[in-house]
Amino acid sequence: MNTLTSPLVSTEWLAGRINAPDVRVADASWYLPQANRDPRAEYAAAHIPRAVFFDIDDLSDEKNTLPHMLAPAPKFTSRMRRLGLGDGNMIVVYDSAGVYSSPRAWWMLRAMGHEDVVVLDGGLPKWKREGRPLEDLSAMPFARHFTARPNNALIRDFRQMNHNLESKAEQVIDARGIPRFKAIEPEPRAGIRGGHIPGSRNVPYTELTNDDGTLRSPEDLRKVFATHGVDLHKPSATTCGSGITAAIVMLAMQVAGASDVALYDGSWAEWGASDAPVEIG
Repeated sequence: MNTLTSPLVSTEWLAGRINAPDVRVADASWYLPQANRDPRAEYAAAHIPRAVFFDIDDLSDEKNTLPHMLAPAPKFTSRMRRLGLGDGNMIVVYDSAGVYSSPRAWWMLRAMGHEDVVVLDGGLPKWKREGRPLEDLSAMPFARHFTARPNNALIRDFRQMNHNLESKAEQVIDARGIPRFKAIEPEPRAGIRGGHIPGSRNVPYTELTNDDGTLRSPEDLRKVFATHGVDLHKPSATTCGSGITAAIVMLAMQVAGASDVALYDGSWAEWGASDAPVEIG
């Protein structure tokens, strides 16, 4: 069981434990297509020693037309075994933007019942700035048993989000930027309406990180959430465009002290393509 008090670890923490037998490192870099970056190629060129590549899209449900939906437990288990990520491992996930896609991997592992997972604060950029070692050799991990225990408390689907419109049991927090939240600018995916889930709060994920790519302090995060009318003591569900940056909000909420936060995996890619109610402005 994860005995750390925060879901974040520092580069100093990882550097001191990089060779520990129970620590595993995973590069979970991912970018939107318009970024024109190849995270797997970047991983091959330079990554933190012993890190494996955690391919968010490969770990998706290929039978679902929505982008990178969480894979079924058997597929996820198979991929984790192949990556040498398994039971008894403390898994440290990072990305090449700072804190961007690694929270998605953190959520995926937790949603599959593996709580011994943390995010490297500042990710690869901070590691590089500090002159820490890198390697370009692909890791050759030994297969390790991974026991998937799906934790549905961390996952929300379309039906549940629809029901929440009436029950209002959970706050809904949208991580997209203001222009998309308010339908000022068009959605990047064809056939998707603009706007947001009625009653949701907008907390753009870009407000949660510092200029150096690290997550803001717990005190600063509490101020950000308070400014946007989010009560950290109430049950919440996070959403975004396709379930990536919603995980940043989830991570930030946990760092700020929230304990009851789920993620809507389908996010706006699903809601905006449906006939469910939409709020604009």
